[in-house]
Amino acid sequence: MRFTNVTPMLKTNDLQATIDFYSGVLGFVLDSASPPHDPRICFLDHGPVHLCFYLDLERRDPEPCLSGQLYFHVEDVRAYHRRIKDEVEIVWGPEVYSYGRREFAVRDPNGYILTFSEPSDDPPQCPD
Repeated sequence: MRFTNVTPMLKTNDLQATIDFYSGVLGFVLDSASPPHDPRICFLDHGPVHLCFYLDLERRDPEPCLSGQLYFHVEDVRAYHRRIKDEVEIVWGPEVYSYGRREFAVRDPNGYILTFSEPSDDPPQCPD
């Protein structure tokens, strides 16, 4: 047995703002939203990367929160940073770390921190 994929299911209080941010700013594609007339859940894709967002109408879960980060492996972090930097809240970076990665992080409309990373042979620019 082996795992083949994981799709985080993340709570949002504003599904349309989340769809607009991920598709309009980050370049994701809306795979589906259901039900069609009044969506409560959506799936967004960027190549092999898949995310799900849902509205918690029954209020079973706490407010949107994540104690960690969503960590995306991308090609050409600097170009991606240049493309989106004026449309997002940059949390930090881009910087090269001692573990050989160039990274930067943004905050999405739900407060989730998204880190974009690629391998780098450049010398580290900051401590771990």
